[in-house]
Amino acid sequence: MLNAEQVKQYQVDGYVVIPSVFKPTIVQQMRDAVSRIVESSRTVQDHNSIYDLGPNHSAAKPSVRRIKQPHQVDPIFQQVMTDPNLLAMLQQLLGESVRIRNAKLNLKEPGGGEAVEWHQDWAFYPHTNDDVLAVGIMLDDCKMENGPLMIIPKSHQGPTYSHHDVDGYFCGAMDPTADGINFAAARPCIGPAGSVSFHHARAIHGSAANTSTSPRRLLLFEFAAGDAWPLLKNYNSLAEFNSWLLTGKASIVPRIVPAPVIMPLPPAVNQGSIYENQSRLKNKYFA
Repeated sequence: MLNAEQVKQYQVDGYVVIPSVFKPTIVQQMRDAVSRIVESSRTVQDHNSIYDLGPNHSAAKPSVRRIKQPHQVDPIFQQVMTDPNLLAMLQQLLGESVRIRNAKLNLKEPGGGEAVEWHQDWAFYPHTNDDVLAVGIMLDDCKMENGPLMIIPKSHQGPTYSHHDVDGYFCGAMDPTADGINFAAARPCIGPAGSVSFHHARAIHGSAANTSTSPRRLLLFEFAAGDAWPLLKNYNSLAEFNSWLLTGKASIVPRIVPAPVIMPLPPAVNQGSIYENQSRLKNKYFA
């Protein structure tokens, strides 16, 4: 369980890092699964439902930027997603009912794993209320050198910024020259492998390229309170939507609270992962 100070830090700063939540044996099982999945990408030539590939990917030297929906690819990630201790922490932050909405595993290879430009998750998937967050599980020791998640404290209490390109299309990134934001105020989510970060969907965050000789593999689960309904439908049926509930009871009564929203429309020209979306951003911070 989170202690009172950790809960308060999440509420005030919009994020909190809890060291060494998962045991080394579980972390190693996840690493082994990643290795198997990356090895299987040798036969893949383009992005698909599992892989987002790096620009230099080849059969001889696989380069995978992201594994999509990893909990549907290998059972160890489903096991971690439904870990009772993790769910108990989520209930402290989101309430009794918790829903999974998405999952991904971002891989930054040593010496050049790609940056992710500044953004708010809220820009991608606004809901009827903002009890929405992402959990980052570190599969490697995460240090400043290997491109950790960087978060601007208290930014979840501020505006929702434009994530649109110069032509008005959603691109999943903020123009770093546009809004006078002090990005130098960002704080890193670092810790030993097995540590976990929680960050609010409205918190401004990004990450630099990996310039170290060590990988940075980050498993990300996006969760929402059970009564937070997406403003853009991302499910095929009510039964499917309810099947994503991990704790608590289903309800057809959304909780609606004021929260600043800019819809991610018109949709991105380069549809796909955040890497594809952000390729349209003219002014890049991490370049």
